[in-house]
Amino acid sequence: MNTPAPALTLRDRWALYLDLIRWSRPQGWLLLLWPTLTGLWLAAGGFPGWHMLAVFTMGTILMRSAGCAVNDVADRDFDRHVQRTAQRPITSGRLSVKEALAVGGVLTLVSFALVLTTNVRTIAWSVGALGVTILYPFTKRFFAMPQAVLGVAFSFGIPMAFAAVQDQVPAVVWWLVAGNLAWVLAYDTEYAMVDRNDDLKIGMRTSAITLGRFDVVGVMAFYALCIACWWQVGQWLHLGWPWSVALGVAAVQALWHSWLIRGRDRERCFQAFRLNHWLGLTVWLGVVADRWLATA
Repeated sequence: MNTPAPALTLRDRWALYLDLIRWSRPQGWLLLLWPTLTGLWLAAGGFPGWHMLAVFTMGTILMRSAGCAVNDVADRDFDRHVQRTAQRPITSGRLSVKEALAVGGVLTLVSFALVLTTNVRTIAWSVGALGVTILYPFTKRFFAMPQAVLGVAFSFGIPMAFAAVQDQVPAVVWWLVAGNLAWVLAYDTEYAMVDRNDDLKIGMRTSAITLGRFDVVGVMAFYALCIACWWQVGQWLHLGWPWSVALGVAAVQALWHSWLIRGRDRERCFQAFRLNHWLGLTVWLGVVADRWLATA
């Protein structure tokens, strides 16, 4: 006679929720936060005020967490065949699909409540951001480079920051977005290189598979493109030497990543991916320093 599984305690369920949203792995929301803060500082010409900082920091964390829930629901039948993801809460059966969607829904509503404290233009952009966040997991079934869709999702914070501060989205924003899109393609291809063998078996589409033996070259080309686009932002906005230094340090970090991934070892590719939030932090600090010196 089978003994029924013991009911989950509130503490157990809370632990599953935190695992679902990757609370112990902050690299994901940091990768989303740094370009958003960069856009916010550029839009405000310096410190944007505590209200804007709180809205965009908390909103970034909440929406990335909600995105994880949506992603795990969409990928639950694929994740069980991938070594790295087989024990995720939904895939392992410890959390139901309905419960995961409820968690994602609550997080999205709280994030939307924060956006409601800004303006109509920002609210409109947030609707688009939500749509792309929901779409992204499903593009891995048919799109050769779904990392590009993730790049779009991870770039929405930039025009939203300008919309919230300036109530407009000037042309320079698109250079920031293009650079961020290229950066996401670089680091998420590194991430995809970790799971390439498993993804090939289950028919998942990724940039690492699409690029094939040119994956390392592709990653470095993406890094070069992102640095070039951000350099153009500096030219457009007449940013000074702190911005140039930050981009130089970011380029050195990208070169270090090329050394890590050159042998396509799973652990080193994952290490390169996880280090990317330092690159984003470097660029943001360059903006902070540049705007502080300009207004000092």
